[in-house]
Amino acid sequence: MSASPPFAGIIYALVARGSTVLAEHSATTGNFQQVTQAILEKIPPNDSKLTYVYDRYLFHYISEGGIVYLCMADDKFGRRVPFAFLHDMMERFMAAFTHAEIENAITAYSLNSFARSIARQMDYYSRHPQDPIRQVHGEIAQVKDVMVQNIERVLERGDRIDILVDKTNSLNNAAFAFRKRSTALKRQYWWRNQKLMLTVAFAVLVFIYLLISSMCGFPTWSKCRA
Repeated sequence: MSASPPFAGIIYALVARGSTVLAEHSATTGNFQQVTQAILEKIPPNDSKLTYVYDRYLFHYISEGGIVYLCMADDKFGRRVPFAFLHDMMERFMAAFTHAEIENAITAYSLNSFARSIARQMDYYSRHPQDPIRQVHGEIAQVKDVMVQNIERVLERGDRIDILVDKTNSLNNAAFAFRKRSTALKRQYWWRNQKLMLTVAFAVLVFIYLLISSMCGFPTWSKCRA
């Protein structure tokens, strides 16, 4: 990746629906759009937060309500400020457009008028990294729960991630089937033990009956008559 930012901080940011970029701004030139496109295609439809590592850059994103807010920053810039920036960008984006405008935005760069706001906030958060931290203290506490993955591995392994998910589901199904078989086997042994106990009890009763019968003179029982 070739990029030479004028200062360490947030270099690139965008708002997207799925893999369709609705608005973006870059503080420099480079081929990082290709990497962000690969990331966008891997983001699941459910709400999520994640950080991808590529070379000496970090790609952070928040996916909420079907809209993805993503930024690229120098790895020395950390993760707290970029995620503070993303939360700020998300709030400004929701305030800048109506619900209908956002829902109807399905073509590339259809809301690129928001790029000016992205540019302003990128510059502010990059030059004043301490102020945003204080402003979004509550949000920063959540950053520790965000996972970090290596985008190079994603690009190299491709659909292996999907295969891993399939294997995970298969293991879960196998575990469920094993628990079901274990329960059935436990119930089977329980009934077998109950039958054995009944057989033993019946044998004891028969033995006692025969013993008493022999003592009382079976079949007339004359010895035991009053």
